[in-house]
Amino acid sequence: MFLLGRKIGMSQVFSEDGKVTPVTIVEAGPIIIVQVKTKDKDGYNAVQFGYGENKKIKKPQSGHSGKLGNFRVFKELKTDDVKIGTGEQEKEIKKGEVIDTGIFNIGDAIKVRGLSKAKGFQGVVKRHGFHGAPASHGHKSMLRRPGSIGQRFPQHTLPGMRMAGRMGGVNITVRGLKVMAIDKAKNLMAIKGAVPGRRGTLLEISKM
Repeated sequence: MFLLGRKIGMSQVFSEDGKVTPVTIVEAGPIIIVQVKTKDKDGYNAVQFGYGENKKIKKPQSGHSGKLGNFRVFKELKTDDVKIGTGEQEKEIKKGEVIDTGIFNIGDAIKVRGLSKAKGFQGVVKRHGFHGAPASHGHKSMLRRPGSIGQRFPQHTLPGMRMAGRMGGVNITVRGLKVMAIDKAKNLMAIKGAVPGRRGTLLEISKM
Protein backbone atom coordinates (compact mmCIF):
# COMPACT_ATOMS: atom_id res chain seq x y z
CA MET A 1 0.00 0.00 0.00
CA PHE A 2 1.23 3.51 -0.79
CA LEU A 3 0.40 7.05 0.21
CA LEU A 4 0.22 10.12 -2.02
CA GLY A 5 1.88 13.31 -0.88
CA ARG A 6 3.12 16.72 -1.93
CA LYS A 7 6.70 17.91 -1.55
CA ILE A 8 6.93 20.95 0.73
CA GLY A 9 10.70 21.51 0.88
CA MET A 10 13.87 20.53 2.69
CA SER A 11 14.89 21.05 6.30
CA GLN A 12 17.07 19.38 8.91
CA VAL A 13 16.61 17.60 12.24
CA PHE A 14 19.01 17.17 15.13
CA SER A 15 19.46 13.93 17.04
CA GLU A 16 20.07 13.69 20.79
CA ASP A 17 23.84 13.47 20.27
CA GLY A 18 23.83 16.64 18.15
CA LYS A 19 24.12 15.08 14.68
CA VAL A 20 22.25 16.89 11.94
CA THR A 21 20.25 14.98 9.31
CA PRO A 22 18.89 16.57 6.10
CA VAL A 23 15.21 15.76 5.57
CA THR A 24 12.47 16.45 3.06
CA ILE A 25 9.14 17.62 4.47
CA VAL A 26 6.20 15.99 2.68
CA GLU A 27 2.48 16.66 3.14
CA ALA A 28 1.37 13.01 2.99
CA GLY A 29 -2.29 12.13 2.55
CA PRO A 30 -4.91 11.60 3.55
CA ILE A 31 -6.11 9.59 0.58
CA ILE A 32 -9.62 8.14 0.27
CA ILE A 33 -10.46 4.87 -1.46
CA VAL A 34 -12.82 5.70 -4.31
CA GLN A 35 -13.17 2.23 -5.83
CA VAL A 36 -12.07 -1.34 -5.17
CA LYS A 37 -11.79 -3.27 -8.44
CA THR A 38 -12.06 -7.05 -8.57
CA LYS A 39 -11.10 -9.59 -11.19
CA ASP A 40 -14.65 -10.90 -11.45
CA LYS A 41 -16.19 -7.50 -12.15
CA ASP A 42 -13.40 -5.42 -13.71
CA GLY A 43 -10.97 -8.04 -15.06
CA TYR A 44 -8.18 -7.26 -12.56
CA ASN A 45 -7.66 -6.50 -8.89
CA ALA A 46 -6.89 -2.89 -8.03
CA VAL A 47 -7.59 -0.09 -5.58
CA GLN A 48 -8.33 3.46 -6.76
CA PHE A 49 -7.54 6.46 -4.55
CA GLY A 50 -8.51 10.10 -4.51
CA TYR A 51 -6.17 12.80 -3.15
CA GLY A 52 -6.32 16.55 -2.74
CA GLU A 53 -9.19 18.95 -3.24
CA ASN A 54 -10.33 20.51 -6.49
CA LYS A 55 -13.04 23.18 -6.52
CA LYS A 56 -13.63 22.85 -10.26
CA ILE A 57 -14.29 19.25 -11.21
CA LYS A 58 -15.92 17.70 -14.28
CA LYS A 59 -19.22 15.88 -13.94
CA PRO A 60 -17.86 12.39 -14.82
CA GLN A 61 -15.24 12.69 -12.05
CA SER A 62 -17.79 14.08 -9.61
CA GLY A 63 -20.16 11.20 -10.37
CA HIS A 64 -17.37 8.67 -9.96
CA SER A 65 -16.30 9.88 -6.52
CA GLY A 66 -19.84 10.69 -5.39
CA LYS A 67 -20.15 12.14 -1.89
CA LEU A 68 -16.56 11.23 -0.99
CA GLY A 69 -15.28 14.57 -2.28
CA ASN A 70 -13.96 16.48 -5.29
CA PHE A 71 -10.46 15.12 -5.71
CA ARG A 72 -7.60 16.76 -7.57
CA VAL A 73 -5.76 13.49 -8.27
CA PHE A 74 -6.93 9.92 -8.94
CA LYS A 75 -4.43 7.07 -8.71
CA GLU A 76 -4.82 3.32 -9.13
CA LEU A 77 -2.75 0.54 -7.60
CA LYS A 78 -2.94 -2.98 -9.01
CA THR A 79 -2.71 -5.36 -6.10
CA ASP A 80 -4.09 -8.65 -4.80
CA ASP A 81 -3.58 -7.51 -1.21
CA VAL A 82 -6.65 -5.47 -0.28
CA LYS A 83 -5.78 -5.10 3.40
CA ILE A 84 -4.15 -2.31 5.37
CA GLY A 85 -2.47 -2.31 8.77
CA THR A 86 -0.46 -5.01 10.46
CA GLY A 87 -1.21 -7.63 13.09
CA GLU A 88 -4.40 -7.06 15.06
CA GLN A 89 -5.00 -3.75 13.28
CA GLU A 90 -5.11 -5.40 9.85
CA LYS A 91 -8.43 -4.92 8.09
CA GLU A 92 -9.88 -5.22 4.62
CA ILE A 93 -10.11 -1.95 2.74
CA LYS A 94 -13.44 -0.74 1.43
CA LYS A 95 -14.78 2.21 -0.53
CA GLY A 96 -14.64 5.37 1.56
CA GLU A 97 -11.77 4.14 3.75
CA VAL A 98 -9.28 6.87 4.70
CA ILE A 99 -5.54 6.13 4.61
CA ASP A 100 -3.12 8.56 6.26
CA THR A 101 0.37 8.71 7.75
CA GLY A 102 -0.68 6.10 10.31
CA ILE A 103 0.41 3.31 7.92
CA PHE A 104 4.05 4.36 8.52
CA ASN A 105 6.19 4.27 11.62
CA ILE A 106 9.32 6.26 12.48
CA GLY A 107 12.32 4.33 11.19
CA ASP A 108 10.49 2.59 8.33
CA ALA A 109 12.46 2.07 5.12
CA ILE A 110 10.49 3.55 2.23
CA LYS A 111 10.76 4.36 -1.47
CA VAL A 112 9.48 7.57 -3.07
CA ARG A 113 8.49 8.01 -6.72
CA GLY A 114 7.98 11.38 -8.38
CA LEU A 115 8.60 13.51 -11.48
CA SER A 116 12.13 14.94 -11.49
CA LYS A 117 12.88 18.59 -12.20
CA ALA A 118 12.82 19.40 -15.91
CA LYS A 119 16.01 21.19 -17.00
CA GLY A 120 15.25 21.69 -20.70
CA PHE A 121 17.74 21.06 -23.53
CA GLN A 122 21.22 20.52 -22.07
CA GLY A 123 24.66 19.70 -23.42
CA VAL A 124 26.72 16.61 -22.69
CA VAL A 125 28.71 18.21 -19.85
CA LYS A 126 25.64 18.84 -17.70
CA ARG A 127 23.52 15.95 -18.98
CA HIS A 128 26.11 13.14 -18.88
CA GLY A 129 28.98 14.59 -16.86
CA PHE A 130 31.52 14.83 -19.72
CA HIS A 131 34.78 16.53 -18.68
CA GLY A 132 35.10 18.44 -21.94
CA ALA A 133 38.17 19.23 -24.04
CA PRO A 134 41.28 21.14 -22.90
CA ALA A 135 40.67 24.87 -22.55
CA SER A 136 43.82 26.01 -24.37
CA HIS A 137 46.23 25.28 -27.27
CA GLY A 138 43.97 25.64 -30.26
CA HIS A 139 40.76 24.37 -28.66
CA LYS A 140 38.70 27.47 -29.37
CA SER A 141 34.95 26.89 -28.66
CA MET A 142 35.60 23.17 -28.06
CA LEU A 143 35.48 23.07 -24.25
CA ARG A 144 31.92 21.73 -23.86
CA ARG A 145 31.51 19.93 -27.17
CA PRO A 146 30.82 16.15 -27.24
CA GLY A 147 33.61 15.18 -29.67
CA SER A 148 33.35 12.30 -32.11
CA ILE A 149 29.99 10.51 -32.30
CA GLY A 150 30.73 7.85 -34.91
CA GLN A 151 33.19 6.03 -37.18
CA ARG A 152 33.50 4.82 -40.77
CA PHE A 153 31.33 1.77 -40.23
CA PRO A 154 28.31 1.48 -39.99
CA GLN A 155 27.98 5.06 -41.31
CA HIS A 156 25.29 6.08 -38.85
CA THR A 157 25.02 7.12 -35.21
CA LEU A 158 24.62 4.09 -32.95
CA PRO A 159 21.57 3.87 -30.65
CA GLY A 160 22.20 4.92 -27.04
CA MET A 161 24.97 7.39 -27.91
CA ARG A 162 25.30 9.96 -25.12
CA MET A 163 24.52 13.30 -26.74
CA ALA A 164 22.85 16.62 -25.94
CA GLY A 165 19.10 16.55 -25.39
CA ARG A 166 16.22 17.17 -23.01
CA MET A 167 17.17 16.56 -19.40
CA GLY A 168 14.92 15.71 -16.45
CA GLY A 169 11.13 15.61 -16.41
CA VAL A 170 10.98 11.82 -15.97
CA ASN A 171 9.59 9.61 -13.22
CA ILE A 172 12.29 8.58 -10.73
CA THR A 173 12.08 6.18 -7.79
CA VAL A 174 14.46 6.77 -4.88
CA ARG A 175 14.85 3.71 -2.66
CA GLY A 176 16.27 3.18 0.80
CA LEU A 177 14.89 6.36 2.35
CA LYS A 178 13.91 6.50 6.03
CA VAL A 179 11.01 8.05 7.93
CA MET A 180 12.52 10.41 10.52
CA ALA A 181 9.39 12.04 11.97
CA ILE A 182 5.60 12.02 11.57
CA ASP A 183 3.07 14.72 12.49
CA LYS A 184 -0.26 12.94 12.10
CA ALA A 185 -2.33 15.99 13.07
CA LYS A 186 -0.89 18.06 10.20
CA ASN A 187 -0.35 15.10 7.80
CA LEU A 188 3.38 15.84 7.60
CA MET A 189 6.32 13.45 7.24
CA ALA A 190 10.05 14.10 7.48
CA ILE A 191 11.94 11.78 5.12
CA LYS A 192 15.71 11.39 5.38
CA GLY A 193 17.51 12.71 2.29
CA ALA A 194 16.20 14.19 -0.95
CA VAL A 195 13.21 13.10 -3.02
CA PRO A 196 12.51 13.80 -6.73
CA GLY A 197 10.94 16.97 -8.04
CA ARG A 198 10.41 20.61 -7.16
CA ARG A 199 8.21 22.03 -4.41
CA GLY A 200 4.63 20.89 -4.92
CA THR A 201 5.55 17.71 -6.84
CA LEU A 202 3.13 14.81 -6.38
CA LEU A 203 4.86 11.86 -4.72
CA GLU A 204 4.05 8.19 -4.25
CA ILE A 205 5.36 6.93 -0.91
CA SER A 206 5.44 3.20 -0.14
CA LYS A 207 7.26 0.76 2.12
CA MET A 208 10.26 -1.14 0.83
